[in-house]
Amino acid sequence: MFGYDPRKYYTGRSPLEAMSLGIDLEQSDVAYRCNLVTLTSGSSLAESVMTDYSAGEISTEEAAELIAFLSERIQDKGVVLYPGFSYRHCLVMKQAETGAELTPPHDISGQSVAGKLPQGTNAELLMRWMERAFQLLGNHPINRARVQAGKNPANAIWFWGEGRRPQLSPFLSKTGLNGAVISAVDLIQGIGKCAGMEVIKVKGATGTFETNFSGKAQAAIDAFSRGIDYVYIHLEAPDECGHHGQLKEKIFSIEQIDEKVLAPVWKYLEASGEDYHILLLPDHPTPLKIRTHSAEPVPFALFRKGDNEQKKVRYCEKDAAQTGVSLDEGFRLIDKILV
Repeated sequence: MFGYDPRKYYTGRSPLEAMSLGIDLEQSDVAYRCNLVTLTSGSSLAESVMTDYSAGEISTEEAAELIAFLSERIQDKGVVLYPGFSYRHCLVMKQAETGAELTPPHDISGQSVAGKLPQGTNAELLMRWMERAFQLLGNHPINRARVQAGKNPANAIWFWGEGRRPQLSPFLSKTGLNGAVISAVDLIQGIGKCAGMEVIKVKGATGTFETNFSGKAQAAIDAFSRGIDYVYIHLEAPDECGHHGQLKEKIFSIEQIDEKVLAPVWKYLEASGEDYHILLLPDHPTPLKIRTHSAEPVPFALFRKGDNEQKKVRYCEKDAAQTGVSLDEGFRLIDKILV
């Protein structure tokens, strides 16, 4: 959606998230996403099951205390564990090599972690941190309180998303547009920062179905009124609901996007009298059946000012496939609005 070819620019997920946290990565640094997760309390880490990749979507305040607790008790030279938001955190190794074989925790929900633990470069260090954290976290007061309250404890950490700092050309020089990003997700904020775009924070934006949908729409409207040309509004809720197998909440999220985000932004743009484009799409499917990402094509809807023709086409995968319109390279989709 930003027009960068991932084959050329993508270096891993975690460095983008690190940038969003204000971590100044050197080119020789290697970053890893560190999830706080819930594992079944087996006799060892390797005998556990991935119960919840988000530790019950633990609060940022609880998570910060747990990350600080671990940082005081697990230490290696040139290795720093940084707190992030909710279950999403970052480990940085200074002057390190890449090449670890890592599994995203949301890909193995409900499965044994055997055979999914880190292998390859830096695996010994990563495993040492994971095993020590598994020993320490289970009896922490925060986790005892969460269990007592019927919540999933953050009784383990899980590393994935290895990478180095990417080198992106500025979005403005690439497209001629002043760009802004609105998202509760570190990854998206990090892409925006690396591309020199304005990153707009919205109070109450959580990345869940309880997020501030209206606040995101108003932030976009405010950005347009300030002269921003391109606003990327990212709404994570349907994806999170897909990972958790929440059908009712996923439907609710889509309805909220339609009512509280798309409609008010369209009404503002229509009333502005200026030319505009609205492009609507998911970045990937997250089917409820498998509760993780899949690689099927995604439908997109493009609306331009003056498109008043009443087309009897629904916005869904089935109707999109019947149009015969498709792109093999998703990063070129932005070209359709740069006209």
